[in-house]
Amino acid sequence: MNEAQVAVPELAVVDVAAADDASTFAVQELLAARWATAPADRTTREAGEPGVRRRCFLDLRQEPDS
Repeated sequence: MNEAQVAVPELAVVDVAAADDASTFAVQELLAARWATAPADRTTREAGEPGVRRRCFLDLRQEPDS
């Protein structure tokens, strides 16, 4: 994450950490149901660390597509 990604009001970056891919996808879908998102299509794994991570970008100014 860098300053340009959070410099605009009502834009947010959400990092989701969970035990598995399905859990991070579920959280991403919950966020997308409320706000416009730039969905992540994959999770990342850190060597030697448990679980997975997914980064979602939210635009709180826009409603999600209906």
